[in-house]
Amino acid sequence: MNATRPRSCRRLSIMSQSVPPIVSVAPSRALMDETFTVLVENLPPGSPVTVRALHHSEDRDYWEAYGHYVSCHRGTVSVSDDLSLGGTYTGKEAMGLLWSMRPVPGSRTGLRLRKRNVSTPMLVTISVHRGHGDVRDQTPLASVLTERWYMAPGVHRVEVNESGVRGTMFIPPGPGPFPGLLDMWGGGGGLLEYRSALLASRGFVSLALEYFKPGELSSAELELRYFETAFNLVRDHPQVLPDRVGLFGLSLGSSVSMLLAAESQVVHPRCCVCISGTHYFGSSFSGGHAKIQQTLDQGRVDENNYHIWRDIGLQYLKGSSGKLNMGNIQCPVMLVSGADDQNVPAPEVAEDISQLMRAAGNEHLLTRLDYPDAGHLIEPPYSPHFRATNFILHSNREKVILLWGGKTKPHSDAQEDSWRKMLTFLQQNLYGDAGPKAKL
Repeated sequence: MNATRPRSCRRLSIMSQSVPPIVSVAPSRALMDETFTVLVENLPPGSPVTVRALHHSEDRDYWEAYGHYVSCHRGTVSVSDDLSLGGTYTGKEAMGLLWSMRPVPGSRTGLRLRKRNVSTPMLVTISVHRGHGDVRDQTPLASVLTERWYMAPGVHRVEVNESGVRGTMFIPPGPGPFPGLLDMWGGGGGLLEYRSALLASRGFVSLALEYFKPGELSSAELELRYFETAFNLVRDHPQVLPDRVGLFGLSLGSSVSMLLAAESQVVHPRCCVCISGTHYFGSSFSGGHAKIQQTLDQGRVDENNYHIWRDIGLQYLKGSSGKLNMGNIQCPVMLVSGADDQNVPAPEVAEDISQLMRAAGNEHLLTRLDYPDAGHLIEPPYSPHFRATNFILHSNREKVILLWGGKTKPHSDAQEDSWRKMLTFLQQNLYGDAGPKAKL
């Protein structure tokens, strides 16, 4: 019978019920892509309890996740080993207290949790409460603070404002030189550093590129040159192996990665990771993006007034004009897509890219990761799932809520699985058999 009990119940314990409950997290300080264990001890046997995670964001919003548990005969609950009977996640989910986070009731609509200052940790309070009801106003039986970091100790953060390029470069600890990456986010613009910081923590010099403002660069030639210059800044850095520089992009950043790999005469990436992007580009960056903005009437809204844009991309897939020449790509490409992406038609795009590369004889360079029930925003592991969030349209500065898609559990599984495979892909193509391993 003991073989069927959770490991937490098989441990010997000298604790008595007179000792107050304690909750522990190990490790209490870790990188964002690392797992932790949460253990509650000194509970009465068979006690219903709620284990809750609470985070106060840099935007001053509260985010929470919680699971309902029953302590075993030794008075313990292990989040890694025991079943959650309800809450924001169910079942045996070691990291459910992070990936199922959501704004507390009464919060502003359309929120998205993103770390702005990667030089400080994401602080999460893990607490245990009596019962399975609403515990928000209840004094916890015990609590502990844990730190989640994007920057590993020794990673250097360097602001970049050179040759018209703006961004932040992250350099791994150690003497180097290292492989490099140009890291690009989507059409929302701005500067986001957290993925680059995490990539540097795994052994890659990474430049988080700040997107230029709409209309800032007036021609297709200048637009392409902006990204080429950014790539060359990475390649020419003294801590970078110049022949081992890759591209990493999500959404519009994925499309830019494919543009550089297929069309640039001066950028020769060693490999590309492309998440939730399209190979339709129109005549230029701002021209193509503006054209998409002008055809939003081809999109639709759902019953919640959330904007769905995947139909726009389906219109472009019907023709051949405006597509990148994928046959020109001469480096390995990893294409990551979610089947429930409501922002771009990711499964259809992935299949079209496969067919184009097959016809050109370079499909052997393509690796596809296709995830059922995953949405558009496939981020580093244990990031909360965002099915719909606020978005500012570039054309008129109107704020809408975009539907990104995805179901929380499978989307979170996709984030964890794809991150491991992306790091392996980068390791194989940028390091080869030599150098440090980018393991979790």
